[in-house]
Amino acid sequence: MILSPAVRNIKPSMTLAISARANAMKARGIDVIPLSAGEPDFDTPKHICDAACEAIRSGFTRYTASSGIAELKKAICDKFHRDNGLDYAPAQVMVNCGAKHSDFLVIFSMIGPGDEVIIPSPYWLSYPEMVCLAGGKPVIIPCREENGFKITHLQLKEAITPRTRLLIMNTPSNPTGMIYSGEELGELGKVIVESGIHVLSDEIYEMLIYDGQRHVSIGSLSRELFAHTITVNGVSKAYSMTGWRIGYTAGPEELIKAMDAVQSQEVSNPTSISQKAALAALTGPQDFIEVMVREYDRRRRYMVDRLNTVHGVRCVMPEGAFYVFPDVSTLYGRNFKGKLISGSAAFCDYMLDEWKIAIIPGAPFGADTHVRLSYTVPMDIMERALDRFEEGIRALE
Repeated sequence: MILSPAVRNIKPSMTLAISARANAMKARGIDVIPLSAGEPDFDTPKHICDAACEAIRSGFTRYTASSGIAELKKAICDKFHRDNGLDYAPAQVMVNCGAKHSDFLVIFSMIGPGDEVIIPSPYWLSYPEMVCLAGGKPVIIPCREENGFKITHLQLKEAITPRTRLLIMNTPSNPTGMIYSGEELGELGKVIVESGIHVLSDEIYEMLIYDGQRHVSIGSLSRELFAHTITVNGVSKAYSMTGWRIGYTAGPEELIKAMDAVQSQEVSNPTSISQKAALAALTGPQDFIEVMVREYDRRRRYMVDRLNTVHGVRCVMPEGAFYVFPDVSTLYGRNFKGKLISGSAAFCDYMLDEWKIAIIPGAPFGADTHVRLSYTVPMDIMERALDRFEEGIRALE
């Protein structure tokens, strides 16, 4: 069978692949501890589940408008105004099948062959693949750890060419957990407006922030910058609804219409039942988020403190999301029973095969010197995982 060039060249999601491998090992009775998943371990709040059950009981199980139901789009507009200082009209908003789908539709609707998309590194591993699927060219800008893994306005300015269409930003960041300040976003915003490009602002982790940090939506900083911003968010992380698959996009009406046309041909509409659940999430009690953040903050501090006591590991404290991103590169070149640790992928294979903990290599995030660990497991399980991690490093020769 002949496959399209885009499909032949795409790489599977490393996070999903490692999680699937770990789950398969667990199904065989192997005691694997997963620190790989990018999803909360909390149950979806009851009032959200109740709204979904009521949608089923009331027969709300048929097609909806392709861009989402009107009451959910209004709730999204209200959320943007209340939480982010962004004033979108319903015609500038659409509902998608998860924030990943939102990101893909933005890129697919804006980018054509040869168009350039600037992606700061480390990046969420799906961004470059999405750009390539659209026929575009990812332009990767390495960001230094001492700068918080964040792109500067000077780096952005130097990277822009006549083919540049889009900058992708993710704050708080997956995989680093770092957050752009309002001042940093303002400097980047000046370059964006002056150059005439657009920015895709992926804000899916906005509620998961620590240490008194404040999330700032780049589109809120000026009227001019608002016109150049596409904002993506969703209910997956804040409300522990990853499997419900509801994200949403807000931006220029022309783009939203184009994305709606693609979505109508691609998936018809987001799941009706999940839309009702998302409506309950955005309009119902929000106290669940504070409870979850408080627990993740406790785990975050413990994990970073433990990792920094391990010889050969250095880990900065993340400011948001639920990942840590330690540098383990000083361990490369060592071996276990003749098996060489040549990079982040080999390191993670070693940890899974020999010590039964699943973590994600930094290479697909654009940082082979690092690995990503999630603190989305209960504290007692995380303690056992880190005991194994430390023992595995001591065993290297």
